[in-house]
Amino acid sequence: MTTIRVPLHVRDLTPADVSACTWSGGRRHVEQLHTQLARAHVDYLAVCPPSDSPVAIGAVDYTAKPGAGLLFQLAVMPALQSCGIGTILIHAAEDRIRRRSLSIAELSVEHDNPRAQALYERLGYRAYGTERDGWHEDGPDGTAVWYETDCTLMRRELASMVV
Repeated sequence: MTTIRVPLHVRDLTPADVSACTWSGGRRHVEQLHTQLARAHVDYLAVCPPSDSPVAIGAVDYTAKPGAGLLFQLAVMPALQSCGIGTILIHAAEDRIRRRSLSIAELSVEHDNPRAQALYERLGYRAYGTERDGWHEDGPDGTAVWYETDCTLMRRELASMVV
């Protein structure tokens, strides 16, 4: 087996990046990226190799959960999953939460996504409840259909940043 090491950096996602993120979800999801980028109380991050094209993206909302940063829309390019990139993304998001003097990170994961839930558990997130969630997706004919799913709510207490 050959190992290839590629340096990665984390930066803010920009509107110019959105067209390169079609791997992260359907058309409606990609449209939502523009909406989320425009929100004042959201940090949207991109993990990039030297090409500076995002291979993972995710956001932190500072208003959805009082006293916590809510991680959402976490995605790693499918061909690069299980390479540690999601861990880099989550650690960078947690650093952003700490910089806002918050000590709790929360997220939700669909019940049918055990690989993601296993990652979050390895990183110290613990389940504390469930909720029903839903959003519009494109149906087979391109019209909007409502998708509903059950999610596990998870949280992690963050240690303070050492300055």
